[in-house]
Amino acid sequence: MNQKKDQTDMICGTTEAGFESVKQLFTEQMKTLAEENTQLCVYHQGKKVIDLWASKNQDPNFNADSLINVFSSSKSLEAIALASLVTKGLLRYDAKLCDYWPEFKGGGKDDVSVADLMRHEAGLANFDTSIDLDDLLPQGIRANCVGKTIEQQTQHFRSPATGKREYHAVTRGWIANEIFRRVDPQGRTIGEYLKEDVSTPLDADVVIGLDDSELERTSDVKLLSFGAHIRASFRPKIFGRRVLHNFLQLAARMLKILPSLRNGSSSKAPAPITGMTDVGIFNDKRLRKGETPSANAHGSARGFARIAAMMAAGGNLDGEEYLSPNAWQSMHQNPMPAKMGGVIHTRFTQGGVDQFLPVEKDSPLLEKAFNDGREGFYGWMGLGGSIFQWHPEAQIGFAFVPSSLHMLDFLNERGKLYQAEVLRCIDQLPKSQTLT
Repeated sequence: MNQKKDQTDMICGTTEAGFESVKQLFTEQMKTLAEENTQLCVYHQGKKVIDLWASKNQDPNFNADSLINVFSSSKSLEAIALASLVTKGLLRYDAKLCDYWPEFKGGGKDDVSVADLMRHEAGLANFDTSIDLDDLLPQGIRANCVGKTIEQQTQHFRSPATGKREYHAVTRGWIANEIFRRVDPQGRTIGEYLKEDVSTPLDADVVIGLDDSELERTSDVKLLSFGAHIRASFRPKIFGRRVLHNFLQLAARMLKILPSLRNGSSSKAPAPITGMTDVGIFNDKRLRKGETPSANAHGSARGFARIAAMMAAGGNLDGEEYLSPNAWQSMHQNPMPAKMGGVIHTRFTQGGVDQFLPVEKDSPLLEKAFNDGREGFYGWMGLGGSIFQWHPEAQIGFAFVPSSLHMLDFLNERGKLYQAEVLRCIDQLPKSQTLT
């Protein structure tokens, strides 16, 4: 194992034999991209093989155990939470939400199933009012402050041309939390379940709803400005371009995605959270203490990779079962192809995680950018960079957690570089290092 800290580039951590090229890539990326504080952790066959972190500005408060918001990578945690109810025989994906929550009825929502919600097809991508920060605290959730707002919503689909699948960027987690606490025998929120049944017993540093001691370990997220991103894209790679794509590559992606964002229902809806004007609100202590399961989980790459390792192994790790084989299979079943917002081709399972598959060479640009290099993985990714995914066939648990958000890297391709390299490394490992 390589445990040496490189003093010249401040790369810290370890890599197992056979994965040295991942550290080389990590070192290159920290030098060339507009990174700040970054963590990368990977498990293979239940063993941690990559554990790297770096702070470009040598932040003395940043280390491998710092907690960073991973935005929509959080969605896989709520998927695991609902699957735990399947394990107990308390929830079915084909059941209607109103079977568990009668007050959910009305506004065209009567026939929405759990699977519809988890596939982003509930017609509730946005609410007609903002949610107050205090209402997101566990006591506010238990008082049904968020639930009452959801009960009053009317189902809305963007247009017949784009289909039912529209990204429930924030709302999916709020709705899933209401279902979870109504079905869970202890009436817990998803954040409470995660801490008691997953994070603590698994020794995985991942939290939804931080307490005061955890707040002290957070690292703020920072947005790379659009202007700086675009200007940097004009520089050739050989001259040290600090973003992944050159201008032409970036423009091609923007031209395909931005019309969808501009015409989506979210463009006319109020901000999901009161006072939200930009992503900076996610550094607010009050928001960090609350539960927005789809967009506000905090953790380290070590913690997320450990949970991903458990998922890659079918819901078990170190001899402990976290999901039953039936629940794990059910969560990953019935991946249904559909374009998200009429643009990005996704394959969400009934349990709410996306399946990434090989694509044809002549596939559209976004289809290739979305899948190439992460074939075989399940899970999702977060705004601006984070990736929390698992690969059951290759038994990989993967987590990339940066604090610097590249909003124009729409498909998190900067983190995908590591996924592709990990897959290449595993493919070249001697048979003696691979379980049979």
